[in-house]
Amino acid sequence: MNKLFNTRRRFIKFGTAGLLGLSTSLALSSCNDNTQQAELTTATTAASTSASGINTNVLRMGYQQAGDLIRVSGVLEKRLEPLGIQVQWLQFAQGPQLREGMNVGQVDLGSVGETPPIFAQIAGAEIVYVVGRRPPEGEGSAIAVPPESSLRELTEIKGQRVNFQRGSASHYFILRALEEVGLKIDDIQVVSMPSIEARDAFIQGQIPVIVFGDPHFAIAQKQNRVRILRNGSGIDSPGGYYIAGRKFATENPELLRIVIEEMQTIGKWADEHPEETARLLAPETKLDLDIQETVVRRRSHQLAAIDVSRIREQQRVADYFHTNGVIPKKIDVQETMLTPEQYAAITPSILS
Repeated sequence: MNKLFNTRRRFIKFGTAGLLGLSTSLALSSCNDNTQQAELTTATTAASTSASGINTNVLRMGYQQAGDLIRVSGVLEKRLEPLGIQVQWLQFAQGPQLREGMNVGQVDLGSVGETPPIFAQIAGAEIVYVVGRRPPEGEGSAIAVPPESSLRELTEIKGQRVNFQRGSASHYFILRALEEVGLKIDDIQVVSMPSIEARDAFIQGQIPVIVFGDPHFAIAQKQNRVRILRNGSGIDSPGGYYIAGRKFATENPELLRIVIEEMQTIGKWADEHPEETARLLAPETKLDLDIQETVVRRRSHQLAAIDVSRIREQQRVADYFHTNGVIPKKIDVQETMLTPEQYAAITPSILS
């Protein structure tokens, strides 16, 4: 009886072990199959994505201190996350700082004025113009003095310290405005400082002349701490641009097409719904709602395709900088453009 019991016990022991071994083998086999399937799916997706013109799983977007509607609205995340692409946002004080961030490889795509790409090209940066931004009417930027200043006319800033960020859109603005009244950049004392740093000092009356734009200009206006010598109306700027690293742009045409499409869609909505846009942005920018709405109404959020006319206008700005000794050599902006075929690939029909 004991012998039979021991025999049955050994059978159960070995049988259970065998079943466990089989179960484990099946589980491992299933796991391996799942892993291989996942790897195959990933490889297939990567190959498919690459073939469709997307060769990254991270989009690094640069934006300026003034805030960014695209970031706040989350439209890129909603469109790109299903494609397996993460959006990272990096903040910079102004266009020149964003340009430098792109130059050292921190940023893939970002919005700047007409001036930073020219300075980037002079510095040898491998950037390209991706899409244009429609120029504003000019009411959101100004050359200004504190209200108690004795300066009344633009001609009177000769010899004065004038604060603006070198290499920013304000640089072109001040040059053109000075030319209108028969002055040159050498007739003023340039103090280069980002607007976010200069604004409070200006409001406190510590800066005699400033060249700045919204939201800093709008904040100073709200506090009645600004007298305008000349606003940006009539300054012949072609508007700003989204620029990208050349390698990124050439390797990701479909990604850029999707991004441009989303930016134009939300931009058109913003121009048509300024009050709603202000309510969307105010919690992010920490501006009073009335100031934020002023800022929204004084700028265009829509894009413009890169075409022959826009290239010609940007070349005119570059030539103007060279003629006025701001940049050391003449440049051909065409060298920082994509080919017509590449622009066709990244420009959605919504801009046509």
